Amino acid sequence: MKFFSVTLAAAGVATAFAGAAHARNEIRVVGSSTVFPYTQAVAEEFSGKYPEYPAPVIESTGTGGGMKIFCQGVGDAHPDIEDASRAMKPSEWELCRKNGVNDITEAMIGYDGLSIAVSRENPTAWNLTKAQVFKALAKEIPTADGKLIPNPYRKWSEIDPSLPDITITVYGPPPTSGTRDAFVELAMHEGCKELPEVQALKKNMDHKAFKKWVKTHCSPMRQDGPFIEAGENDNLIVQRLEADPNALGIFGFSFLYENDDRLKAVSIEGVAPSPETIASFDYTLSRPLFIYVKNAHRGVIPGLKEFLEEYASEDALGPDGYLVERGLVPLPDDLREKTRRILLDAVPMKAPGTE
Repeated sequence: MKFFSVTLAAAGVATAFAGAAHARNEIRVVGSSTVFPYTQAVAEEFSGKYPEYPAPVIESTGTGGGMKIFCQGVGDAHPDIEDASRAMKPSEWELCRKNGVNDITEAMIGYDGLSIAVSRENPTAWNLTKAQVFKALAKEIPTADGKLIPNPYRKWSEIDPSLPDITITVYGPPPTSGTRDAFVELAMHEGCKELPEVQALKKNMDHKAFKKWVKTHCSPMRQDGPFIEAGENDNLIVQRLEADPNALGIFGFSFLYENDDRLKAVSIEGVAPSPETIASFDYTLSRPLFIYVKNAHRGVIPGLKEFLEEYASEDALGPDGYLVERGLVPLPDDLREKTRRILLDAVPMKAPGTE
């Protein structure tokens, strides 16, 4: 029976790819807008080295949106690779398994810092605490008696008199974005927990109940104007910051890096994002970046093997690689070698949360 099941599974993959060589010859990638420029750079190198293969098609759908597409199935109608600015969630893993996407390789490609930036025309030397970020962007604010009220803050100076007396205007990613997920976890949750009112609540809750309270009440972003969802196009946020010098924007470090002549970083807890502070995690909004590969597509989609070899190469991921020139913060030597082995050997990932 076990042999029969394996045979049926193999037959299912073969059926999914029936005529794939005719239906789709190009590599297809979906996912994170943060990882997009890195994968695009790899695609450019790949096309230069292997002109016999069609140029890869890369879509910036956001990590969450990309996972929904990636996990829809195996076969030429479905993408080969998912770019992700956060790790796969258990719910996404289950969606993949439900649709027969059972053999996936997860590879960490480097580090990124969630960056808050302003136009260089803005005169302020911005330095925010995570508690101040939370107060500026949260839908509701906890009070001393443990209740939650609609966010009353309209100006930065209302949060702290030392901050500029200007209207709060922050452009950021939508809910489908891995950058949004990471920002909520690293900035909003941590900032919320720093508030004295929340610390007082924590004393009367066990760890599990408090964690649930934070996730429920500290995650929602305000929808009354000061926070503006700018879609998955981070370049649009850059343009809006140039148009409004008093506005702040949230995106991956690569976009700040590439626009250093037009934008400047907002320090968090006194530390500005840089390759050094992100790699050391002294910049507390640092995070890892990933790509996910459907191993059933290896050997079927033309050029996928060579594309992954290029992605795993020292020329791409190394300290002097071309992805570092785009703003990627490289992994230490041992982790970089681990990523190379995982990608090239098609090492299957385990279910999220089981390692």
